[in-house]
Amino acid sequence: MKEYALFLGCTVPVRGLHYEVSARKTAEKLGVRLLDVKDFGCCGFPLEGADHLASLAMTALNLAAAENAELEIVTLCSACTATLTKANKKLKEDAHLRAEVNKVLSDQGAEFRGKTKVKHFARMLVEDVGYEQIRKAVTRPLTGLGVAPHYGCHYLKPSEIYEGFDSPERPVTLDKLIATIGATPVAYEDKLQCCGGGILGIDELTALKMTASKLKHIKDAGAQAMTFICPFCAVMYDSSQKAVEAKVGGKYALPGLYFPQLLGLALGFTEKEMAMDLNRVKLALKLAEAGK
Repeated sequence: MKEYALFLGCTVPVRGLHYEVSARKTAEKLGVRLLDVKDFGCCGFPLEGADHLASLAMTALNLAAAENAELEIVTLCSACTATLTKANKKLKEDAHLRAEVNKVLSDQGAEFRGKTKVKHFARMLVEDVGYEQIRKAVTRPLTGLGVAPHYGCHYLKPSEIYEGFDSPERPVTLDKLIATIGATPVAYEDKLQCCGGGILGIDELTALKMTASKLKHIKDAGAQAMTFICPFCAVMYDSSQKAVEAKVGGKYALPGLYFPQLLGLALGFTEKEMAMDLNRVKLALKLAEAGK
């Protein structure tokens, strides 16, 4: 069984417990064990624009912890993915920067050596499990369910750090994962638009208007649900959907689920096991048994 260090970051344990639960259970079902590393902390993303060296040092401390555990990292948050992946690449390639960061890390008894890799959970599914193995594991295909994929901003950008994994302009991996579990991926206008979460703290109304725009496009396209792979996006499309309706207008009632939750349903887990009671907008779904 393949083992990874699970990097939860700051937001998932507080606002995305259903993401963590569904990711752990579906990974185990598919032959991947996600392990905890006690020295993991904040990825450093919040400090990136204010103190570059401090942010890099925070990131490197996490990378070093995974190295000490001799594990590669699987992330759930797309911002954490980008922060860890970018720092890992920079520090491996720039000896001077690596020495500067390791000088900071020495106070913590840590050292970045460049011995680990970082993958988003969805990328791990694609590359280490594979579409065919997932398809074979499906016992209750989500046939007839139209699902709009939301890729978000950091899953594939900046593109130069992701080794050509998927196209940042015409991404397909999340669409293919949706199809693999029997559902139908739904195309819609402004598919790559940001959720608005990045400015929620400084301009709530503009952020909610961005969310409303995408919810409308998804509803207009006929999707019955949407799926995302980042806790910040979940805050906007699920947790804030009522706020969007109250402050911007419109009525959406669009269920938004983390992809591992949909995956878990297709693998035979119950809604309770996928912690769907934590989703604000509920998905009513009759599941078909696979013919096996």
